[in-house]
Amino acid sequence: MQPRNMSMSGVVDLAAVKAAGEAKQKAEQARAQAARSGGAAAPARLIFNVDEAGFQQDVLQRSTEVPVVIDFWAEWCEPCKQLGPILERLATEYAGQFVLAKIDVDANQMLFQQFGVQGIPAVFAVIAGQPVPLFQGAAPEAQIRQVLDQLIQAAEQQFGIVGTPVEPGAQDEGAEEAAPEVPESPQETALGAAHQALDAGDLGGAVAAYRSVLADDPANGEAKLGLAQAQLLERVQGVDATQARKAAAESPADAKAQITAADLDLVGGHVEDAFGRLVETVRRTAGDDRDAARVHLLSLFEVIGGEDPRVVAARGALARVLF
Repeated sequence: MQPRNMSMSGVVDLAAVKAAGEAKQKAEQARAQAARSGGAAAPARLIFNVDEAGFQQDVLQRSTEVPVVIDFWAEWCEPCKQLGPILERLATEYAGQFVLAKIDVDANQMLFQQFGVQGIPAVFAVIAGQPVPLFQGAAPEAQIRQVLDQLIQAAEQQFGIVGTPVEPGAQDEGAEEAAPEVPESPQETALGAAHQALDAGDLGGAVAAYRSVLADDPANGEAKLGLAQAQLLERVQGVDATQARKAAAESPADAKAQITAADLDLVGGHVEDAFGRLVETVRRTAGDDRDAARVHLLSLFEVIGGEDPRVVAARGALARVLF
């Protein structure tokens, strides 16, 4: 279940790397807080209405802590009236493993269009800021449960998001409370500084900050991903994309040209294109050129993350070309 790219998210795949790391950190903090307090985390709303003004905070930011399921509906839609109560009942039953955001499409046309909804009812999810299409129409409850279980599993395995336990009655509108802040460790502070440098466009500073974290903790996966992302963005700075793509198209066996074009593909969110380009370059070349394309492809895997299904597929394709 892989999030699809959407215009509202910018360079979606690169942002997802950072969001995943932040989500894992928040999830670990929440678990640590619950363990120290000997009980569940503070209660939060399970079901709430969302409009365009509140979408950033209520859905995108919230999705770094818990999977947000979105129900696109309208008052005149009869199937919506069948599906809505099922989703609401399941949101209560799942008790914080996901939350349900309800969007009236008549009042929120911009969101309706940005998600590319073809008809209603339509159900999407957002995990760590990344949209995931789930299903359209009034699906049977058994099918909905299966989809929700897969969503929850993907959120935990890919992003470390485990949701927030909710006590009975805590789903009422306005019941959300802020959990106590967990003090940051020095490593978390250093990672935060690296993320801030990256967000500010200080790529050199971000690279240095991530390397500093890795010097103290060489196995830190979040720092490795952040460093790979910052280095990628550094490489494409000042590159004339039109000329680079022209050079790659004219010289399919030119490893250097294909590497540059693959970087542009990845920054543009075209992950499969970037991987496929370099796998094909490995197939076409030999010697140092082949090795350069192979090594660069492995570095791009670091940008996306080794567990991503696209990385797994590309590793298999690379192995078939090499062996």
